[in-house]
Amino acid sequence: METSLIIVGAIAFLVAILLLIPVFLKARDVNLTESYDEQPEWMNSTPPSETLAATKEDGEGYQVFDHDEGEKLAAPFAEQIEDIIQAKLKSDPYLNQFEIDLGTSPDGGLEIWVNGKAYQDVNSLPDERLIQAFQDAIKQWNK
Repeated sequence: METSLIIVGAIAFLVAILLLIPVFLKARDVNLTESYDEQPEWMNSTPPSETLAATKEDGEGYQVFDHDEGEKLAAPFAEQIEDIIQAKLKSDPYLNQFEIDLGTSPDGGLEIWVNGKAYQDVNSLPDERLIQAFQDAIKQWNK
């Protein structure tokens, strides 16, 4: 009886291994760098390069958006746009006079903070070049 139990167990083990071999072979064929129609949307998109650079600079690794301590929090897409704006501010001597932060207003909308003052709309910002920088960042994010 004991021997037949060992034989049945060994056969069941071999059958399980044989059934799993195709699964392991197919798993090696998956290429996550290619775009497939059946992938979820989040797998087909990458955060903007400015977000990746900011999180790398902060030592945070790969993040969907960069959020620093003390800054207001907005929706992830708005935080990504903020990352693009921050890169523009660093690279433009005129624009780096502005301190920008995007946050969520009490009613759930977006607030744009410029040098400590809240604005509800891009077009109401206090400087034409800043408005243009925001519009460019939004267009860049939409690509």
